[in-house]
Amino acid sequence: MSQPAAHHWPLAAEARYLGPHEGTEPIDVTVVLRRRGNHLVPAAWPNRPRWKREEFAAHWGADPADVETVRGFAQQHGLQETGCELQRRVIHLRGTPQALQKAFGVQLGRYQFDAGGPEMLGCHEKPVWPSNLSSTVVAVLGLDRRPVARPHFRRPSATPSITYTPLQLGQLYDFPAHTDGTGQTVAVIELGGGFTQADFTQYIQSLGISKVPTVTEVSVAGGTSQPGGDADGEVMLDVEVIGALAPGAAIAVYFAPNTNQGFYEAISQAAHDTTHHPSVISISWGGPEDSWDAASLAAMESALQDAVALGITVTVACGDSGFTDGESDGKPHVDFPASSPYALACGGTKLTASGTTIKSETVWNELASNEGATGGGVSASFALPTWQQSSNVPQGSSGFVGRGLPDVAGDADPTTGYQVRVDGQDEIIGGTSAVAPLWAALVARFNQQLGHSLGDPHAALYGIGTTAFHDITQGNNGYYKAGKGWDACTGLGTPKGQALLTALAAMPANGNGSTTPDSH
Repeated sequence: MSQPAAHHWPLAAEARYLGPHEGTEPIDVTVVLRRRGNHLVPAAWPNRPRWKREEFAAHWGADPADVETVRGFAQQHGLQETGCELQRRVIHLRGTPQALQKAFGVQLGRYQFDAGGPEMLGCHEKPVWPSNLSSTVVAVLGLDRRPVARPHFRRPSATPSITYTPLQLGQLYDFPAHTDGTGQTVAVIELGGGFTQADFTQYIQSLGISKVPTVTEVSVAGGTSQPGGDADGEVMLDVEVIGALAPGAAIAVYFAPNTNQGFYEAISQAAHDTTHHPSVISISWGGPEDSWDAASLAAMESALQDAVALGITVTVACGDSGFTDGESDGKPHVDFPASSPYALACGGTKLTASGTTIKSETVWNELASNEGATGGGVSASFALPTWQQSSNVPQGSSGFVGRGLPDVAGDADPTTGYQVRVDGQDEIIGGTSAVAPLWAALVARFNQQLGHSLGDPHAALYGIGTTAFHDITQGNNGYYKAGKGWDACTGLGTPKGQALLTALAAMPANGNGSTTPDSH
C-alpha cells in the first residue's frame, strides 16, 4: 500500500507507511481536558505559586462535569477508564484498536522509519469527537506512537583541544558562591537512553565532589531507563552537568516513550509530582515547531503552563541545527517546546577561556564543518509575549509577530564541549542539550539563595537585561545575526551568575500569588 499523500504530523511523515494496523491488543490513550475556572496564569515574576500541588485540582484542574461527559462517551464506545487525575486534567482510556478507531474517527496504521527497523503504530487522520466534546477535549494522545522529538546533543567529529568540566564553566559564568542547590529537586525529561549509577558516581567523585547527588529514576507511561544506546549521551550529559553544578540538589529523571503521549505525560507528571516536588524541569529534547499537530502542541503547552503556575522554571534546549532546525526547505524554523513562552529557551555559544576568564564568546555556528549550530529564531505558533515587547524581535518569515528565541545561552559548541562520562568512557559532548541543564542548575542555586522558587523568570530576566549577562555580539546561526542586546542566536546572552542573583534578590517578591489574564 502506498504512503498517504499528506500528513498532519510532518516529522512523523518521515516514516514509511506499511499498511493498516492489524493487532488486536488494547491500546492506552490519554485524553487531555480543558482547565476549569477563568484560565488565569501567574503574573510577571516575582511571584509565588498561587496554589500548592495538592490544591491545584480544585482551582485549575479539570471540571468534574467535563470528566463525566467524557466518561459517557467512553462507555458508549466500549472504552475502559484506567485512571483519572483532575489536577493534571487527564483521563486514561483503554480500548481495542477497532473501538478506538470508531470512537475517534481514525485509521491506525503500521509505520517504519528505517528499513529493518521496528514497526510503529500511527494514524493518518486527526482524532475527532462529537460536538459536545469539542470544547472539552484538548487532545487525545497515544493513537500515534511515532517519535516527536530528538535529543539536542552533538559529539565532535575529532577530539577538540578546548574542553571544559561543568565546574570550570560554572566558574567562568560566576555561579554564585556558597550555593549548591540544597533543598531543590531538578526534574530531567528523557525520551530515550539510560542512566548508569556507577558512571555518575565515578564522574562526580572525579570532580572532587565528595557527596554524590541522589538520582531517582521515574517511569512514565511505560518508559524506563535503558542504557546501551546513543541517547545515553543525552541522559548522562544532563545528570552530570546538573550533578556537578548543583550537587546539593536531588535529581529526578522521568523516562518516557518518545511519543506525543510520552512527552506530555513526562512534563505533566513532573510538574504535579507530590513525591519529588521539583522546582526546575530541564528538557533537552524537541522537534521543529511545525512538526507538531495543533492538538499535541496545545496539550504540551498546557502542561508547561501548569508547571509555571506551580512555580517551576522550565529550561529547554533550542536545537543544534541552526536556523532551519534541521528542516530541508532552507527556511527559518524554531524548535518546540523551546518556542513555548513558558520555556526558558537555551541557545548555544562557542567559548574560549584564559584561566578563569572568558577570552571570547561567539554564536555557536560550525555548520561549515558539519558540527552544528545553535537554534534560534521566531515562533510561528506563539505570539510575541509582553515581556519581549522591547527586545526588537524580528518579524517571522510569514509576517507573524511571534515569540523570539532563545532567551539565554551558554557554551554548546562541541569543539569547546563538555567533559562527561558515558557508558564507561570519558568523552566530549556539546549541543544546546548541555545548556538546558546548565541553566537548570543555576536556577536551583538561585532558588536556594532566594528562599523561594524563581518560577517563570522571563519578565525578571528581560527586565534586568544584559547588565547581568555576557552579551554575545559576534556570529550568526546561518540566518539571524548576533548583536547588542537580545538576538535570535543567543538571546540575552550567557549568565553572570552572581550579578543575576543580586538583581533578582533586589526585586521584591509578590507574596500574594496574584494572577493576570493570559498575555501569552
